[in-house]
This record gives sequence, C-alpha cells and structure tokens, in this order.
Amino acid sequence: MRKILIFTLLVFSACLTSCLGDDDGTNFFFELVPIEEVDIPEEFVRNETYEVSVFYYRPSDCHSFSGFELETLDNQLTLAAVNVVFNDRECIDIEPTELIEEKLNFIVGSEESYIFNFWKGTNDQDEGEFITIEVPVVEEASTTD
Repeated sequence: MRKILIFTLLVFSACLTSCLGDDDGTNFFFELVPIEEVDIPEEFVRNETYEVSVFYYRPSDCHSFSGFELETLDNQLTLAAVNVVFNDRECIDIEPTELIEEKLNFIVGSEESYIFNFWKGTNDQDEGEFITIEVPVVEEASTTD
C-alpha cells in the first residue's frame, strides 16, 4: 500500500510539473480603478446590514470587476474597487460614458459612526485622493412623517 501511495504521488508531481512548464507568463493582473460616485445611507441602524453602491468607469474591455480592497482602522474604512485585467489579447479602451455599479454589503457594528474613504485615484504628487463620507449610527431608524 505504501508503494502505491508513493508511486501515485510521484506521478501526480510529474504531471503537475509538466503542466506548470507550459505557462509562458501570467495572463492577468489586478488594478485599482477610481471610484467616481457612491450611494450610501445617511445613517445606519446598529446591527443592520446595508448595501453600499460604488460606481466606476471600466477603462477597457480587458477590465472586469474582481472585488473590493478594504482596510479598516477603528471606525475608518478605506475602500477601493479592484479590477482583474486580462492581458492575453489586444485591449480596446472604453470611453467613460457608462458608470459600472458594484455593491458592498456592510454590517453595522457598535461604533458611533463610520468614516468611509473611497479611493478616487491619485493626484499629481502621486498621493491618494478619496471621497470621504461619515455615516452616524443610531439605535433605531428615524421616522419622518
């Protein structure tokens, strides 16, 4: 039984190594895309879940949404939209006319407020620029008559 297991592992390793040798390079990479607009509630109710809509322009037909990069520190959240860019073909730039919407589900915790910093690109000094929105947290949804 031991010899069969060792033989199987050797065959599997040989197959895996031969497959890895066929790769002539990475066909994709990840890229942050600037956030243009945000749709977020004016207030949160503690322990509720909210959809936050983020809008960006797709730079080319090789770009596709991959997810969000999120960094948190206390009640501050820094958020960026991430695209996977497939570079295995000629890409066609897309005119920035149609915003792409992606949604993030946000679960409200015990903070008094949350400060969102949505990455919107870099300035001439290569420093990040952000859309900053502070959302207060309340115990119950406010009612308006």
